[in-house]
Amino acid sequence: MKQVASGVHQLTIQRFVNLYFVETGKSGEWVLVDTGLPGAAQDIIAAANQLFYPGTHPEAIILTHGHMDHAGNARELAEHWKVPVVAHALEMPFLTGKAVYPPADPTVEGGGSLAFVARFFPPQSFQLSDIVQTLPAGSDEPPYLLGWRVLHVPGHAPGQIALFRESDRTLLGADAFATANHESVPALLLQRPCISVAGAPFNYNWEQVRESVQTLAALRPQAIGCGHGPVIQGPEAEEGLSALAANFPMPTYGRYVLEPARTDESGVQYIPNAPIDTLPAKLALVGAGIGLAVTAAALLSGRKKKKKKSGRRTPTQPASYGYASSFETRYDDYENNYGERAADGTIVGPGPSRPEWRKGGVGD
Repeated sequence: MKQVASGVHQLTIQRFVNLYFVETGKSGEWVLVDTGLPGAAQDIIAAANQLFYPGTHPEAIILTHGHMDHAGNARELAEHWKVPVVAHALEMPFLTGKAVYPPADPTVEGGGSLAFVARFFPPQSFQLSDIVQTLPAGSDEPPYLLGWRVLHVPGHAPGQIALFRESDRTLLGADAFATANHESVPALLLQRPCISVAGAPFNYNWEQVRESVQTLAALRPQAIGCGHGPVIQGPEAEEGLSALAANFPMPTYGRYVLEPARTDESGVQYIPNAPIDTLPAKLALVGAGIGLAVTAAALLSGRKKKKKKSGRRTPTQPASYGYASSFETRYDDYENNYGERAADGTIVGPGPSRPEWRKGGVGD
């Protein structure tokens, strides 16, 4: 566990996902900001007990947004501690099972190894209707956290928020940006400090992402904790974020680069056409090559051993054929069932998100 600033501690779980214990200023009271990927609830509870006292509980759980790596343990923790979950109003469709987030863009420039992994992420949506509450409308003060401000920083998620404490310029930036190179999964796992664009394959509105970074850079933070990456403090925090804002690496191609997805309080209203993803075809070609090599090797081995033709077994189809086919089917299934497809192929309206996608929020 790392201390970001006075009364603010960062816990990293599953090696690359961060959440935060933030003290309210009143003795023994605190708030949990984000909850990580599913499966870490008991680790989070144990960390809270160690940081505060056995049996402690927060006043509330604040979600910076509802992506799976931030809301994954929200229900289990809220039910254990018997506390509410709080999020921005624009996140409500995705936290109440009414819609799923725009699909990831594995073709975006600068996606790096995360873009490859993004192809296999399930549709993201949670059903927390009975425990989730919206942040107070018309106020920039988060509940329980006196001296903090809420900043709406969309682009990565419609209702994404950051939290800022003016007194010591402490910033919890969510996924508006990252404090490690998000283009590289190894860099994330090694927690090498580097202020960079966060979650490129999951950014649905690049202009909003840039504006959000500029908004946060103007705060001149002196201590930063984000959804991914290590704590950065001192001059490096302000200078690194200012440099990202001044030289924002806007991608030149990708699904949402020229035209963003459009969202409102009911969910996703419009998704632009997806560029052709050539990876499945490439994988199929690689699989075919491997299949031919396996077949040739089997035939050559058979000849050397002088096996009878009747005793030979037909080589099985390489797993890569099934992999590519399965990927293509799943990707098409995701889009075809997301909303209503218009004549030009674009997807309009959130549509009814499929019930099996809403169970648990991770498509199980």
